[in-house]
Amino acid sequence: MSIQKQLLSILEDLPKHIHLVAVSKTKPNADLEEAYAAGQRIFGENKIQEMTQKWETLPKDIQWHMIGNVQTNKVKYMAPYVSLIHGVDRYKLLKEINKQAAKSDRIIDCLLQMHIAQEDTKFGFNKEELEAVVTDLKVNPLPYIRIKGLMGMATFTDNQEQIRSEFKTLKQQFDWLQTQHPEANELSMGMSGDYVLAIEEGSTMIRVGSKIFGSRNY
Repeated sequence: MSIQKQLLSILEDLPKHIHLVAVSKTKPNADLEEAYAAGQRIFGENKIQEMTQKWETLPKDIQWHMIGNVQTNKVKYMAPYVSLIHGVDRYKLLKEINKQAAKSDRIIDCLLQMHIAQEDTKFGFNKEELEAVVTDLKVNPLPYIRIKGLMGMATFTDNQEQIRSEFKTLKQQFDWLQTQHPEANELSMGMSGDYVLAIEEGSTMIRVGSKIFGSRNY
């Protein structure tokens, strides 16, 4: 099935309030252009250098989402254009994003990443760390960032109840975050294999790659 047909089949079943991030990492521009022609405008990348190269050559109305682990020394390359940074997993990174956003004279939207999976390979704040950062931001705000919500990745497992439980944990933290930052309205959870469950548990944004573009190119 073509990229356009795959994309449209997902969109047909998607509730209207859900934002679809087409995860285009490792994919050539031609694949993104095919999705773009079908109406897709939000693309997710996990390497800043690759995302910047695509930003330079593809249509300027695309919203670029950084969904991978971010190195602080590379924030400056995406600061002029990135629409949303999903994986903010440490306070040092928040401060660097604020610094580079100031240089670009723009406010950058960020999601705080919470560690919900039973896997050491996943990144993110635990509950106590997350609440400490959010509390500190109320006292010492960073004027060039805007906390838009939370992001998390469930364990890579066939155990649906475990995945659902992890999504529930993230949703509970999201509900708490909204009491502290009412402008936080995005809950980024759910990927190709588990986004249906994620939507049932309150996701507002899903990150789908292989179900649109096929397996990754390496």
